[in-house]
Amino acid sequence: MKQQEKFSWHKRLKALKYAGRGFALLVAYEHNFRIHLFAALIAVILGFLLSVSITEWCLIILCIGGVLTAEALNTSLEVLCDRVTKNQDALIGKAKDIAAAGVSFTALAALIVGILIFLPKLLLLF
Repeated sequence: MKQQEKFSWHKRLKALKYAGRGFALLVAYEHNFRIHLFAALIAVILGFLLSVSITEWCLIILCIGGVLTAEALNTSLEVLCDRVTKNQDALIGKAKDIAAAGVSFTALAALIVGILIFLPKLLLLF
């Protein structure tokens, strides 16, 4: 068993730096991530404009976090697979497709939550 490492604030801050770099890479190079960020921005703006409840905010935040996390994990898997081989490989293709499906499931669930939260409020405006 690996010996427990001593807690270090310096290492925690370094980890945040790496996470920030990862976020910047996603924004700079991943079109789908930018689409999801735009959808998140729209959800946050609608949340403020429509005065959603604390519970609804929690659901919105969890959905945004879930979709962005799924996209980040999908992208990291794709990058890793591309590092292994640039050639066509059935198993790598299968892994990439399954990861992409995971993003789609998460995004669809977030869309449904968004509809359930925002549509009734929007309909009341008309």
